[in-house]
Amino acid sequence: MTDKVISGMSMSLDGFITGPDDSRAHPLGIGGDRLHQWVRDMDDADAKVLAEMADGVGAVLMGRHSYDISEGEGGWGDGGPVGKVPCVVLTHRAPDPADVVAPDVFTFVTDGIESAVARAKAIADGRDIGVHGAAVAQQALNAGLLDEVHIMLVSVLLGSGKRLFDHLGGPVELRRLWSRESPDITHLRFEVLAKS
Repeated sequence: MTDKVISGMSMSLDGFITGPDDSRAHPLGIGGDRLHQWVRDMDDADAKVLAEMADGVGAVLMGRHSYDISEGEGGWGDGGPVGKVPCVVLTHRAPDPADVVAPDVFTFVTDGIESAVARAKAIADGRDIGVHGAAVAQQALNAGLLDEVHIMLVSVLLGSGKRLFDHLGGPVELRRLWSRESPDITHLRFEVLAKS
C-alpha cells in the first residue's frame, strides 16, 4: 500500500496524449489511436508494466471531459478506464444521478482538486490513485498533489492535439525512478520533487 497520486499516460514524442478534436466519436482525437497501439501489440515486458500499474490502483481521478467523451453506449460500459476500479470525476457540475452509467463506479466532486484527491485517497484505502487526463494531471501537479509521472513514450509525432504538460506555470523538478524500453515505446517513471 503506497497511497501515491500517479499520472500514467501514453504520450507522443512531441508531447500529445490525444490527437486533435477529441470527442465521443474519437475519444483519443484524430490519429490519437496510434498512442495506444502498443497496448494491442504489447510484448511480455509491456504487459508486466501495465499489470503492475493496474494492480496498484485503488481509485482513478479524472476530469469531466474524459468522463463525458467516453461514457454511454460503447464507452465505459459498466466500468471505468481500469475496469471496475472506482473513479472520482472532478467537475464544475455533477450530472443528474439518473444519467450516470455506472453509479457504483463514478463519484463526482465539484469543489476542487484538493477535495477530489482527498476523496480518491479515501476510496483507494491506502492504494495508489491513477490520474487520467491532462487537465486533472496539470491541476494536481500545480497544487503539489502529484507524486509520480509515468509516461509511455510512443514513437510517433502527432503534430497537434492535447498536451500533457501545458499550463504548468513554471518549472517542475523530477527524478527518474526507472525506464524500460520495448520495440514501440519507452516507459518512463519520474518522482515529482518540487515545483519551482
